[in-house]
Amino acid sequence: MLQINVKKLGFAFGFTGALLYLGCIIVMLTAGKEGTVTFFNNLLHGLDTSSIIRMDVPLLDAFFGIIQTFILGWLVGACVAAFYNAQINVIK
Repeated sequence: MLQINVKKLGFAFGFTGALLYLGCIIVMLTAGKEGTVTFFNNLLHGLDTSSIIRMDVPLLDAFFGIIQTFILGWLVGACVAAFYNAQINVIK
């Protein structure tokens, strides 16, 4: 079996998470508060998000949020690849 490149999978997960975060920003900028609440209520199977949606997010908070999301995604992807690689080495 082939091994997965830990850094590349980490980057793929991190970049995907950052893109999702950016998509959230775009939804909030274009749909307004009501549209954002409706979008996330539908996405989360009817969970009422109206009390947790905050529209006045400072630019610096959004910047750090996208960076943190990338880092967490990178760590998750790297762990998945490392665990997968460790498992195929055990089976051999």
